[in-house]
Amino acid sequence: MKGKNSSPEVQIKVRGPRGDGRAAARAEDQVFSEVRHRQWVPWLVPSFVAANVVMFVVTMYVNDCPKKSGFCIARFLGRFSFQTLKENPLLGPSSDTLYKMGALEVADVVRNHQAWRLFTCIWLHAGVFHVLANMLSLVFIGIRLEQEFGFVRIGLLYVVSGFGGSLLSALFIQSSISVGASGALFGLLGSMLSELITNWTIYANKLAALLTLIVIIVINLAMGILPHVDNFAHIGGFLSGFLLGFVFLIRPQFGWVSQRNALPGYATASLKPKHMMYQYVLWVVSVILLISWFTVGLVMLFRGVNANKYCSWCHYMSCFPTSKWSCKSQLVSCMMNQTGNVLDLTCLSNGKSNVYVLSDDDPSVIQHLCTQLCS
Repeated sequence: MKGKNSSPEVQIKVRGPRGDGRAAARAEDQVFSEVRHRQWVPWLVPSFVAANVVMFVVTMYVNDCPKKSGFCIARFLGRFSFQTLKENPLLGPSSDTLYKMGALEVADVVRNHQAWRLFTCIWLHAGVFHVLANMLSLVFIGIRLEQEFGFVRIGLLYVVSGFGGSLLSALFIQSSISVGASGALFGLLGSMLSELITNWTIYANKLAALLTLIVIIVINLAMGILPHVDNFAHIGGFLSGFLLGFVFLIRPQFGWVSQRNALPGYATASLKPKHMMYQYVLWVVSVILLISWFTVGLVMLFRGVNANKYCSWCHYMSCFPTSKWSCKSQLVSCMMNQTGNVLDLTCLSNGKSNVYVLSDDDPSVIQHLCTQLCS
């Protein structure tokens, strides 16, 4: 399950030149407005929020706890009631339902070529608390960005960052399912940081904005060391969004806009470039790194590579063991009774049982079903 994060809006002001008289003031206001770009009416981010909420409601409808489980919370909600807190402390569906709805499960992505799970998982949430925290964060972060840069760039940034988070998660966390929009949200945070860096010269209170963003990002990433939080999705989404910000969120320089809108008598003789050289360098480097990351990551994933084998300490980035909690995965075992291609499994730890129809007798498939039944 991908973790929760909450980030306040960071406001930054654009620096403008000093003008003389009313004409210069009007020119400055016009330049200020153009550098900031026009204010878009946000509709995509609210649509994303609505889509996530609808998907959670549909997931709870499919879950139908009273019919499929013996004990439920808030049974007065009927088929929308929640699994027990022991099974899901976030007030939500079972892991089996999340899996059926499209949660990220590495074995299916690799062996059954279900790459679509890398995208569908970012629209699913594990519980009420999970979806509320993520959607509040999306409203605070996403609406401001959509107003500034429009729905096309922010929509692409959200989806691609979510994919980047899912990809890194799949390379490191291969023993459990993963859901949540946190990777996409961290991508938006990362893009805010790169947008500030690439447009550094046009901001007045740049240092305060930079420090605020860094504090927000560090706090949210630190929350990812808690157990059952997929911090690799956070990190993958953040890095993807950080690079995408250099590509999508580049602004023209103040001098170029000022020169283009200069009133008679205020024009300068020298031509100002639309973008600084370092902006072009960051754009090219980011595009190369993004293409390289997605290519190498997908090749490793579909070859069944477990990235933990190449980084023995990386697992601490997603869960750091303390005296209060353990990061070790609980061993699961099941009692099996198979007749032909019909498999009857009973989890020995929680007593749950289910019947499956197998397409093959691969032991890894049976182990996955056991793990899913016991989770």
